[in-house]
Amino acid sequence: MDQKTVVELRNIRKEFPGVVALDQVNLRLKTASVHALVGENGAGKSTLMKILSGTYTSYEGAVLVNGQEIHMKSERDAFEHGISIVSQELNFVPEMTIAENLYLGREPLQKGGFLNKKERSKKTAEWMQMIGLHFDPEMKMGDLSVASRQMIEILKAISRGSKVIIMDEPTSALTNKETEIFFQKVRELRDQGIAFVFISHRLEEVFSLCDEYTVLRDGKWVGSGFLRDVSEEKLISLMVGRDIQEIYPPVKPHGDRVVLQVEGLTGEGFEDISFSIREGEILGFAGMMGAGRSEIARAVFGLDRPTSGTIKMYGKPCRFRSTQDAISAGVVMATEDRASYGFVGVRSIRENIMLPNGDLFTRWGFWQRPKIHEAVTGICGSLAVKAPNAETLVGNLSGGNQQKVVLGKWLVRDVKVLILDEPTRGIDVGAKQEIYKLITELAEKGLAILLISSDMPEVLSMSHRVAVMAQGKKIGVLESGEATQDKIMKMIVEADR
Repeated sequence: MDQKTVVELRNIRKEFPGVVALDQVNLRLKTASVHALVGENGAGKSTLMKILSGTYTSYEGAVLVNGQEIHMKSERDAFEHGISIVSQELNFVPEMTIAENLYLGREPLQKGGFLNKKERSKKTAEWMQMIGLHFDPEMKMGDLSVASRQMIEILKAISRGSKVIIMDEPTSALTNKETEIFFQKVRELRDQGIAFVFISHRLEEVFSLCDEYTVLRDGKWVGSGFLRDVSEEKLISLMVGRDIQEIYPPVKPHGDRVVLQVEGLTGEGFEDISFSIREGEILGFAGMMGAGRSEIARAVFGLDRPTSGTIKMYGKPCRFRSTQDAISAGVVMATEDRASYGFVGVRSIRENIMLPNGDLFTRWGFWQRPKIHEAVTGICGSLAVKAPNAETLVGNLSGGNQQKVVLGKWLVRDVKVLILDEPTRGIDVGAKQEIYKLITELAEKGLAILLISSDMPEVLSMSHRVAVMAQGKKIGVLESGEATQDKIMKMIVEADR
């Protein structure tokens, strides 16, 4: 398909009181292309898209649609020029049907001004068929998967004539399988001529889905091009202004004393797992999704009951019947899904640190406010949590600072073993560097750390040893000096045969 420029942003500048959010930024979107807009938090991505989608109407520079300069006066104005945004927080009514959601505010009418439900349902079915969806138009939106809701939101934009669709972190709540299905539908729509903007922290998804890229850093344009011509390392260096080698801090030697020893552990999703972690050691768990890594972590932390096997702390057998047993023994865990299990978004930083530590901060059933204040102030300072104050709601923090709060609630305790399950998922590159620095500092203090990650460079760069998992079994352990991505993948492929 011949491509043409459908939208162009030229020399965009946007100021807020005391802050230049965008400075001379350029962006060109083509038909039949998925364009990745990447950069760290605060780089200006959302601000630029709010200008394009008509949310921000005061700016300098020019927005051209099909070669004609347009100054967006509202979101409706942008919509009428064929530009729609599908945000991370989907805009739908769960108790209404697909057809009702799709035609909300523009319902087809019959003679006399009455709603034509039959026509609405018929048109909805036709639109869904066009993009390969096969749901009953009268099915409730709340009964769909998150991925299917995403597609209905995109279908809503297409049905209204949108030629440019902005997708802001659309996969944040999707499983890997849902993400691949979603991407396939996006590719099909791209091939029909739709121009997409894709905003995501997950660079593996950027390279999987997108054709072109634009990088913003500190509100400035720093590069654009075809993704086929750039490596992930180069893209990261453009985003952060330094080479990828500088992102991972050096991992110091560990001690000899074994802190955690797991022997023959078997449970739901894993079998006969044995490993040990020494003081100051970071043991990485590598493997594909479904290999059993998270399930092992849950069993060690007392979230799930193993069917057999032993867990020892400093050589003494332990039985963790609950997470409280594990916490009391000095074993804590930052879960993979921090938004659901790691913090309470509608509670403050102070409350998130208080709540799981009642045994530390209460006396005779009363909270000890001075002790809480001292602990919260100290941990927020040591972890460099960026927030106005400790009363800030955790849901309003960036992903990196949310993760610091998740870690902070445990680090007020005397922790011996720290389990980290996907500790940098959904976090931008700059914040990742801060988390990596924190992890290595904790290891230097003697913590035994179990690091589970699907990011292979992360596991390889941050671990003293790497345990490789496949199909619920440990298939080998590699020292950091001998562990490579190729070697790990070869082990996994051979185990899967």
